Amino acid sequence: MNRFWEKVKTKNILVIVLAVFIGIQFYRPEIKQKPITGEIHVPSDVRAILQRSCFDCHSNQTDLKWFDQVAPAYWLVTDHIKKGKEGLNFSEWDQLASPAQNAKLWEAFNQINLKAMPLKSYELLHPEAKLSENDIRILKNYVTSLAPKQKPDTAKVSAYNKQLQQINTIHTVAPKPQLPTALNGISYIPDYKNWKPISSTERLDNGTMRIIFGNDIAVKATKEHKTNPWPDGTIFAKVAWEQIIDSDGNVTTGAFKQVEYMIKDSKKFASTKGWGWARFLSPKLEPYGKTADFANECISCHRPMKDNDFVFTSPINH
Repeated sequence: MNRFWEKVKTKNILVIVLAVFIGIQFYRPEIKQKPITGEIHVPSDVRAILQRSCFDCHSNQTDLKWFDQVAPAYWLVTDHIKKGKEGLNFSEWDQLASPAQNAKLWEAFNQINLKAMPLKSYELLHPEAKLSENDIRILKNYVTSLAPKQKPDTAKVSAYNKQLQQINTIHTVAPKPQLPTALNGISYIPDYKNWKPISSTERLDNGTMRIIFGNDIAVKATKEHKTNPWPDGTIFAKVAWEQIIDSDGNVTTGAFKQVEYMIKDSKKFASTKGWGWARFLSPKLEPYGKTADFANECISCHRPMKDNDFVFTSPINH
């Protein structure tokens, strides 16, 4: 008798599970199919890799397999496609200026090289998307080829000298202006010029030299090897200059390009993994971002380093 009721109970549970499974298939968030406005033009071997491993989530040419369209997997796929195209869309490549295109490719390669992309969950069901060492080498060679050719450039030297003269004039004549502020409320911090260098980094795609400075809290954490996680109050300033070569072949910093800040406050910036981001461009210190959501771009770029408190570069020992 007990076995009979157990069978009935099991059957009822299976019926309920089946009914729920069928029911959820009717909730299907829309994947908007937009037109291709401007495709990326790269060598055929590079395009083949991008198309195989990236296009499903980063283009308007999504090719869903039958198992991608079964809920709840479909919900996850839809979310990945939405977020993927917001950060990088190879089908709307014409909407980016050439320097921005190179920067996007560099960031994409960085994610691939750090094994953060393609997503492991995607590779599991799409094994053809997994990149081989040869694939990665092809992408690296192409991205590296985009770097400006370094040679003596009197125009860059002249631009740097002109910028330096303008900055000196502003500092000696004009009153101190109000500090520019990013849309997320973070203001430019001029005191970074008095901080100590923490590390350096390079960008092969745009020919810039970059130094990362840290405030006193960052320096103290470095000395005490307490950098994972970094303590609240830590601030980094990553400063980028144009790289120039003078007539003697010396490589030096040229015109100021931008300064980026990472500010650690685990409560205030909880929605972006405890870090606040801001970027100020050119000597005019124009805040980056069209909306306050620009910080999502930053956290997406730093996500491969989640096990290192989202910080890419290792500090220099002090």
